[in-house]
Amino acid sequence: MERRNYEMSQEDLDKILNACKVGGMVPRSPQENANAAWAELGEKMGFDPMTVMLDGGDIKCFSAVPVKE
Repeated sequence: MERRNYEMSQEDLDKILNACKVGGMVPRSPQENANAAWAELGEKMGFDPMTVMLDGGDIKCFSAVPVKE
């Protein structure tokens, strides 16, 4: 399936950045928290979170493979 470009809101970005911080819910690691935040955003925006690729520009912009509807 073809990749698509997405742009998250500042609120969504803040949620992902906060999920990466140490001190999350035990026993989850910062990586597990970040993965969960990406999964939630993927469900909200309709993409597979395991396919996210940042484009190196604006941190809110990325590409991913859309999920089949």
